[in-house]
Amino acid sequence: MPYEQFEHTADIGLEAWGDGLEDVFCEIAKGMFDVITDIDKVEGRKEHVITVKSDSIETLLVDFLSEFVFLFEVEDMLFSEFDVSIQEGDEFVLKAVCRGEKLDLDKHPLGNAIKAVSYHEIMVDPEGRVKVIFDV
Repeated sequence: MPYEQFEHTADIGLEAWGDGLEDVFCEIAKGMFDVITDIDKVEGRKEHVITVKSDSIETLLVDFLSEFVFLFEVEDMLFSEFDVSIQEGDEFVLKAVCRGEKLDLDKHPLGNAIKAVSYHEIMVDPEGRVKVIFDV
């Protein structure tokens, strides 16, 4: 897996790597859902499109992942497949097509609940590496 967890006091840290920003944003999203459940059990039955705009790449990452926190908390949605495109101009614009399904406790074992995505120690390397801390 192109991501790994690391310990951080009472929170969970995640570092991911890939071939450039778009790939690494996909990998960090997979890692996030792997913290919540066993991502291998999440099927891409339903498609959801996310669009996020930001002045900085770090804020773009936090807003992107925070959208998943919202979708999980409000709509019980889990995702396992991600197609991300990022455009740079006056601001960063991310569009992601995500596929997943609703939480089914008989199928999806619950891991850690993610409350929020933190800016603490956030790192985004445009060459394809990110690091983020989740409040659990």
